[in-house]
Amino acid sequence: MRRCRGDATLAKMDRTVVLVEGLSDKAALEALAERMGRDLAKEGVTVVSMGGATNIGHHLDDLGSRRRAMNLAGLCDAAEEALFRRALERAGLGSHLDRAALEAIGFFVCDPDLEAELISALGPASVQTIIEEQGELSSWRIFQRQPAQRGRPVEAQLRRFMGTR
Repeated sequence: MRRCRGDATLAKMDRTVVLVEGLSDKAALEALAERMGRDLAKEGVTVVSMGGATNIGHHLDDLGSRRRAMNLAGLCDAAEEALFRRALERAGLGSHLDRAALEAIGFFVCDPDLEAELISALGPASVQTIIEEQGELSSWRIFQRQPAQRGRPVEAQLRRFMGTR
């Protein structure tokens, strides 16, 4: 059986698998969970970076019958909603899925993306605190000094920075 990136991390003990588009999404969720005092590993939760939204079908195929024994969830950016919907429908997880139906099966659309949702929910100051806690403050400050970032709102800078880390 072909294995997708991240599939090797799935243990039989995992009760919940959260599929996310990329490494920055995975890192953001794990940092937020840690900040909230959650231990995802102890809770049987594995966050899997799929290496891009276009890989959702491969991951659903690779999980195969194991999907029935776990809680499967996922996050995607608004731009990838149709792609996720089609892959979930092909995998037999619903038909004619609209956003409410996606949420009912555990898949949520971040509008416009996870980074913007986190910045909106936490506020820029808290996001910068998380960046500092992750040991990325010097990289963040260098990023802010780049000519393309000067004069942009801090929310836009944070969104771009988070998408690159």
